[in-house]
Amino acid sequence: MATSRAITAASSAMNTRGQRILLWTVPPAAALFALAYLVFPVFSPPLSPTLTPEQVAAFFAENVTGILGVAILCNLIACSLVPLFAVTAVQISRTATSSSAFTYAYIICVGVGLTAFILADYCWAMAAFRPERDPQLISLLNDMAWFFFIAPVGTIVVQNLCLATSIYLDAGPEPIFPRWVAHFNIVTAALLVPSAFSILHMSGPLAWNGAASFTLRLSVFACYIVVMFFVLLGVVNRQGAERDVLA
Repeated sequence: MATSRAITAASSAMNTRGQRILLWTVPPAAALFALAYLVFPVFSPPLSPTLTPEQVAAFFAENVTGILGVAILCNLIACSLVPLFAVTAVQISRTATSSSAFTYAYIICVGVGLTAFILADYCWAMAAFRPERDPQLISLLNDMAWFFFIAPVGTIVVQNLCLATSIYLDAGPEPIFPRWVAHFNIVTAALLVPSAFSILHMSGPLAWNGAASFTLRLSVFACYIVVMFFVLLGVVNRQGAERDVLA
């Protein structure tokens, strides 16, 4: 019995140590995103969907260095938030639910969502790589980039709902996550939904550069990352404390 408890404690120690390492990569990742924005503020404010192909092409021709700089930095840091989502998936798997399907669905949604971000990055890069292209093609790539960047919120919504549902169904005597985290994830998902309608609007708050689709979406997502970082830090620390009790 003592040997079994020692093995369990050692395994848990390795698990929580790895999770802490992954979690503490999040602040540097956030710093890199801030650096990309400060060094290459080329899309601040974002381009308007009402610009003509000639205007879009002129913008890309005048900002080749800045756009390619953004593309390179985003390429390097595109998956820098994966550790946060990975730790979340690990903790979902610890909840006392009837199925591990929530963990798998969460992981798949993270992968699909990051793919959309990477595609947006490369569409901007392709548009800037040959600024002498036909303005219609450059405008097409720009449209694709903004749609990939703003509109695909469905995966984020589903992953948030997976986390929230796993929390609501956690039947353990000591739930892994506080119940308010489930409420927080549902509110976050609801606030992101308007961005899905950006493909229907050329102007106004629901356009890709609008207050609801762009400003609200990015603000909510940034807030979500900060809150979930501290939530997960507390959850992992509590898991480590339980390990110490076992030891």
